[in-house]
Amino acid sequence: MEFIFRRTYYVIHARISKKLTTADEAVKVVKSGDRLEYGWCVTTPVALDEALAKRMPDLENIQIHGGIVMRPLAITQIENPADHFTWNSWHMGGLERKWINEGFSFYAPIRYSELPSYYRDCLPGTDVVMMQVAPMDAHGYFNFGPSASHTAAMLEKAKCVIVEVNENMPRCLGGFEEGIHISKVDMIVEGNNPAIDELGGGEAATEVDQAVARLIVDQIPDGACLQLGIGGMPNAVGSLIAESDLKDLGVHTEMYVDAFVDIAKAGKITGAHKNIDRYRQTYAFAAGTKNYMII
Repeated sequence: MEFIFRRTYYVIHARISKKLTTADEAVKVVKSGDRLEYGWCVTTPVALDEALAKRMPDLENIQIHGGIVMRPLAITQIENPADHFTWNSWHMGGLERKWINEGFSFYAPIRYSELPSYYRDCLPGTDVVMMQVAPMDAHGYFNFGPSASHTAAMLEKAKCVIVEVNENMPRCLGGFEEGIHISKVDMIVEGNNPAIDELGGGEAATEVDQAVARLIVDQIPDGACLQLGIGGMPNAVGSLIAESDLKDLGVHTEMYVDAFVDIAKAGKITGAHKNIDRYRQTYAFAAGTKNYMII
């Protein structure tokens, strides 16, 4: 068994050596007319984005898909971005809405839950995927961190997959579709390990938020399954739940936010009564402050 493990270890690391490259070299694969995917939310590339920005003035008709961008992108800082690429967002944040006014960004309307089937059944494939990942584990997998979302489906038809390794990316385990094996990766770039982007915890709860939250929490039974968003009202609800006598709560939510951290640390979450994914907190992606990365 030890021999097999050591042999696997050396085979995997030999693959790394062959696929390791610089960001500037990696983006040379992009050509005019290509369809690109940027990683979702905190997996949005940084070093690769900066490298592509250097090339973008020489390219045209590039279609880029992404969403929930939490930091300014280098490609948007070039002169006349609309002459070179179009940003298509599945889920627009504040930055992306500003890009609409600048003429190079559009909202791509789709039901969020349908994204995996859309990638698998409707799209012909992606030319290049660029995304941040956690460092490779002993089994050869790069974890998607807290932004797994539809990423596994997005990668299935990709012609070229480039991962940017960030040592600060937390590993988030769900049992399936949470990472990509090195055998499916074409190029590996060691990034500059920037801090994971923060969306913020939302605005502070107002007196009205607090009053409504009290009415809501009074109606929540033990064993209830929760979904919370971000903002003053969800923050107020989360705080009151954490301070309550509720028990055996479950989590099944699109977005994992800071409020869930407070509830979990208070010992309220077990998932014991969930209909599916029992004893697990289930979410598509996480965003907020760094507080959500501590559990």
